Amino acid sequence: MVSWLHHGFNMNDLKNQQRRQAYDAREKQNNKDEMSRIICDKFIAHPAYRQAKTVMWYNHCRSEVRTQSALLHELANDKRIVIPYCTKDEQGHNKLGLWLLEDFAELAPGMWGILEPPEQRWGELGKEIAPEQLDYVMVPGVAFDKNGGRLGNGAGYYDRLLKSVRADAVLIGVCFESQLIEQVAMEGHDVSMDIVITEKTLYAGKGRRFVN
Repeated sequence: MVSWLHHGFNMNDLKNQQRRQAYDAREKQNNKDEMSRIICDKFIAHPAYRQAKTVMWYNHCRSEVRTQSALLHELANDKRIVIPYCTKDEQGHNKLGLWLLEDFAELAPGMWGILEPPEQRWGELGKEIAPEQLDYVMVPGVAFDKNGGRLGNGAGYYDRLLKSVRADAVLIGVCFESQLIEQVAMEGHDVSMDIVITEKTLYAGKGRRFVN
């Protein structure tokens, strides 16, 4: 970190540079459907997934790892499937709500065109899930490193959510191998993944140790 700063970067500059690099790599990724299928298969095959009662997936947008096909398939199984959606807390800060998904017909295009529950149903009894109930969590990102470092879009949605999940919940970053960078610029509020899954392999991350 010190060497980065000595080269004239502040943290925001460095993160933005890393984002541009990873966005470009993700946009240029070939065979996204096939690579995404391999990644989702690895996510499902992990022993912690099989043991989990409540699993969080995400609905992809833009050039992210594509999840919808695997997610549709998993809805037919006996897992409790939860998806996040973008909302605000009482103080007006960005927050991810958690929705118990039982049928894709419940969803409609929301922010950035991502399928999510319609706003009039947010907070609905029996459908809204507390972060503490999550056992196994799929986490998207712009970039990751092999130690579990994660770089998001910068809005803080996932940072806030991941600090509310149980310490024994397994955090799984998913990305294309092309999105990996040598070392993600991490700050004190950033959360490392337990595992990063790409189409190539699984990388063991540092997990829930916050950066000092």
